[in-house]
This record gives sequence, C-alpha cells and structure tokens, in this order.
Amino acid sequence: MNKQNSLDVYIKLRFFSALFFSAIITVNLVYQATVVGLNPLQLVLVGTLLETVCFVFEIPTGVVADLYSRKASVVIGIFLMGLGFIFEGAFPTFFAVLIAQIIWGIGATFISGAREAWIADEIGEQKTGKAFMKGQKANQAGMFLGIVLSMILANTNIRLPIVIGGILYCLLSFSLALFMPEHNFKPTPVKRRETFGAMKKTFFRGMKAVRANKALLLIIIVGTIFGMFSEGFDRLWTPFLIDNYSFPSIGNLKPVVWFGVISMAATVMATIMIGIIDRKTDTNDRKSIAHSLILTNLFLPVSVIVFALSGNFLFAAFAYCFAFMFKEVIGPLSDSWINHNLEPDVRATVFSFYSQMNSFGQIVGGPILGVIATVISIKAGIVVAGLILVPSAFIYLRVLKEDGLKEAKV
Repeated sequence: MNKQNSLDVYIKLRFFSALFFSAIITVNLVYQATVVGLNPLQLVLVGTLLETVCFVFEIPTGVVADLYSRKASVVIGIFLMGLGFIFEGAFPTFFAVLIAQIIWGIGATFISGAREAWIADEIGEQKTGKAFMKGQKANQAGMFLGIVLSMILANTNIRLPIVIGGILYCLLSFSLALFMPEHNFKPTPVKRRETFGAMKKTFFRGMKAVRANKALLLIIIVGTIFGMFSEGFDRLWTPFLIDNYSFPSIGNLKPVVWFGVISMAATVMATIMIGIIDRKTDTNDRKSIAHSLILTNLFLPVSVIVFALSGNFLFAAFAYCFAFMFKEVIGPLSDSWINHNLEPDVRATVFSFYSQMNSFGQIVGGPILGVIATVISIKAGIVVAGLILVPSAFIYLRVLKEDGLKEAKV
C-alpha cells in the first residue's frame, strides 16, 4: 500500500473516530444523569476516574507503540474504547459506568500519540503538517455528523448512541487490523523507551524550566486553575439544565435532542470565534497573545456565572454556548504563548509538564466542585467553578508585566 493510501486511512480514521465519539459523548452525560441516576458528585467522580486512568496509563501504553507496533497500539486502543462504551450503555449502574471509564480510558491512552507517530512513519515527517490539517478537518466534519446521528438515535432510545457507537468502534478496530498499513515502523531503542521514570524526569525538568521563567510559571498556574474549573463545569452543566429547566418542545422530539442542538450551536460558535481570534491576534507577538488571553479569561467566568444564574432555558443555553466558545479559544492561545517562551530543547518537556499540571487540577478540582454541587446545589457548584477562573485574567496581567520587565532588561 502506497503513501497516499496511508494518508487516506489516516483521514478516514480521524473522521470515523470523531463521528463515533461525538455520537456517544453528546448524550453520555444525559444518560449518566437520567438513566443511571448519578448525582452531581458521582458524575464528577466518573470524570475524575477517567482523567486519573489516562494520566497513569499514558506512559506504559506508549511503550506498546514504541516497542511493538504503532498499528497494534491504535487497533487495541480503538477496540478497548468500543468495548468500554458498549459496557457502559448495556449496564446502567454506577459501578458499570466506573468500570467503563477504566476500559475506554486505557484504550484512549493506547491511541494517544501512536496514531500521529504511525502516519509520520508512513508518509515522512515532511508531509505530516498537511496530513494533520486534513485530519483535523475530517475530525471536525465527523464530530458535526456524530451530533446529528446521536440526536436521531437518542430520540428513539438514549442508550442507542452509546451502544451502537461502541459497536462501530469495535468494527473500526477490525477494519484497521485488516487494512491499516505499517511498512516503516522501527522499534524505539531500549534507552529511548518511555517509562514512569521518564514521567518523573519530565516533571522535574519542567519544574526547572518554569522556575527559570516567572512568566511561564504563572501560565502553568493558570493551566492548573483551568483544569480545576473544567472537570467540574464539563460534568455539571448537563444535570444543571435537566434539573432546573423545562425544555421547549420541538415537535415530537424528546428533550434529549436539545443537547445535540446546543452542542452543534456551541461548536459552530467556537469555530467562528477561533477564526476571529486567529485574524485579530498576532501569534508571533507574546503581548498580542497575552491581551487575547486576558479578554477570554474575563469573558469565560462571566459566561459561566451567567449560565448558572439564568432565569430560563433558552438564556441558559445561549450562556453555555458562549462559555464553551471562550473555553475552546483559550487552549490554542495558551499553547501559542508557551511556545514563544521556550527554547527548542525544553519545549516538549514544558508542554508535557503543562499537561500534567492541567490533569492534576482536574483530578483535585473535580471532586471539590462535585461535593459543593451535591451538598449545596449544582448552581452553587457551577458558580464556584466560574469564580475559580477569576484570578486567571489578573495572572495574565502579571504575565504582561513580567514580559515587559524582561524586554526592559534586554
């Protein structure tokens, strides 16, 4: 099979993976809150367990891709994800949902990094940039169609998108086992294989790098704060809408369809805003990036708090879409700022460290917000999540000051 065929497989893999995942995830929280009957704390603990599994298994599963086969790692990962979702949809209990997170979380770590490493091996590093862009476009198309598929299936039975999506994941795994080429894989030498020791080394190298750059240290702190916010908010917004509002009727469609409509609207708004930010922000200028980060970190907590305090369903839905939009913009802006403050030899290390601290924030912050939502109210949990973010804008103002001091010294 030639390089073009490898690229075709990669693009189809990105498209169908996004389609199946989007079909499942659009209604997954609704299923957990309504059919399984999880309370706010349980919903957040489910997410915390998933994040912990991904954090712990990221390195050991990477060994499979480096030592044995990129293809095998992707095939195993997709199969496990499918198996986990089938298990979750088939058995509507809290225990089954927890087990499902472990299964599909491990599967996700098998795919992480292996998919991109595989296509780079097959077509050459020089062509990976365009391949990733094509893959991202296919991913966006798959996500959008997945939301539509989810609404159609969920209108019949909310468990259908989860179970059918899981089955389709497994079929995709079998298809890749048959048709995914792997001609240029070379096992990573023993000395270069990643282990838990490498994770520890990354952590301490990252600490050393950020200690030497005060502005970068502040960005890492913001990343940790953002992780604390996101795990709780992402898990609480669905039960908040279900418990606090009467959903407007859309013909004979079930209320669950509204979650698909909201997801589609939020995705479109985020795509438009990312395009606007891309045009208005000079990504080669740290000050321009920092100014955009200050604005988005002001608007995001405001949108979250307005969402929590909204008096009717439609107003809450619009507020959520704005919150989602600003949340999606922050990621690429933060990545751009960090990238411009690093030397090439420590760039990967600091990005890995940033990811670790974001995950740490999610693992710590999620249960705290879950307890608040359960003991007081979901509204209180979401308001606190928004308030957690408030210091971020002021920290970015400090970042601008640190950058100014650095330039003055130069």
